Amino acid sequence: MNMNFFRKLPVPQDMKRDYPLDENMKRIKDERAEEIRRIFTGESDKFMLVIGPCSADNRDSVLDYISRLKRVEEQVKDKIFIVPRIYTNKPRTTGDGYKGMLHQPNPEEKPDLYQGIVAIRELHMTALKDYGFTCADEMLYPDNHRYLSDILAYVAVGARSVENQEHRLTASGLNVPVGMKNPTGGDLSIMMNAIKAAQHSHSFIYRGWEVQSQGNPLAHAILRGYVDFAGKSVSNYHYEDLVKLSALYAESGLSNPSAIVDTNHANSGKKYLEQTRIAHEIVESRNYNPEVKKLVKGLMIESYIEDGAQGIGEHIWGKSITDPCLGWEKTESLILSLADKL
Repeated sequence: MNMNFFRKLPVPQDMKRDYPLDENMKRIKDERAEEIRRIFTGESDKFMLVIGPCSADNRDSVLDYISRLKRVEEQVKDKIFIVPRIYTNKPRTTGDGYKGMLHQPNPEEKPDLYQGIVAIRELHMTALKDYGFTCADEMLYPDNHRYLSDILAYVAVGARSVENQEHRLTASGLNVPVGMKNPTGGDLSIMMNAIKAAQHSHSFIYRGWEVQSQGNPLAHAILRGYVDFAGKSVSNYHYEDLVKLSALYAESGLSNPSAIVDTNHANSGKKYLEQTRIAHEIVESRNYNPEVKKLVKGLMIESYIEDGAQGIGEHIWGKSITDPCLGWEKTESLILSLADKL
């Protein structure tokens, strides 16, 4: 093989033993898991915000951001359920560039996967222990999910991964909501097939074991826009798009018809400041049509402390080193204004 094998990494069971959750953390995790389940089954009418940096590039600034979310949560918790984004794996279109904290705990140093595993587990644990938040992460590498499986509140399967069989089958064995993004080309049938696969039981090989999944009834759609044949961003968050998705669900017979709408990426054309307008439009669509309100459970928003993005090595506190994000002042104002409209 054309690979150099550097070292054997610890299995997830050993990592969980070395970095365990205490009883209080487990209790909070279970309580939040139940509340999220109720949102996706329709038993709760709270609106979910999966919100935070494009990538979790710096432990301390991410925790600073989460501390701010905690303060605003106290003002909106009767209407809004906040799930911070701690995205520790960054998909790259060409494979080049910063791949996230898992690969590089320090973006300015060379990759160190062992320290990366430790860093992402400790960061998720700190968010839970110090701020009472179970968070969201992208399942870029299905085999690695087990390192965080006892902590995460929400898992997303990205637009480049949604057609992959391993992602679909692994999602069918998770006990948290898994959002399946529409692919970069926009074909909703691919996303719907992924949801169907994730909701069903399967036998397959996972981390060297023959396993049988039970099916995940909380697998659902994430609309993130797409790129057409000419390379132009096309949005799919408008009222007509939401009605169309509702109809696709009705035809499919899938459990718990649900969608999260991503306000950035191709939906905003990567114009991150548009996220505020897009979020308000989606809430207006929900308020106009009860079926759309029943379908759309929340939003995914890319937000950090400072507006925009910076290059690696610029050291601006709380400013994204990947996709541009909405800054904190705009974020706080958006959360409060959404609560007023819900």
